[in-house]
Amino acid sequence: MANIQPLGQRVLVKRLDADEVSAGGIVLPDTAKEKPQEAEVISLGTGGKDEDGKTIEFTVKVGDKVLISKYGGTDVKVDGQDLLILSESDILGIVS
Repeated sequence: MANIQPLGQRVLVKRLDADEVSAGGIVLPDTAKEKPQEAEVISLGTGGKDEDGKTIEFTVKVGDKVLISKYGGTDVKVDGQDLLILSESDILGIVS
């Protein structure tokens, strides 16, 4: 995969696959699937600075499984993979 480093307080993630079968056992076509809200952190941005010029540390790290906003971020396609660049503030939590 091409190496992409987001800028600022942005994070590059890969959405984890959505369920292909509904709770009732119906197989869902791609058009009926909801966007997955769980993703894996692929790369972190260059970071940011606060008002005093101190570096703002990222809360997440590469490899973390996270919950993301359903419609946040910007979709990008890299080497045939669908990825998403979003602000760290669009990450709702870390899945443990």
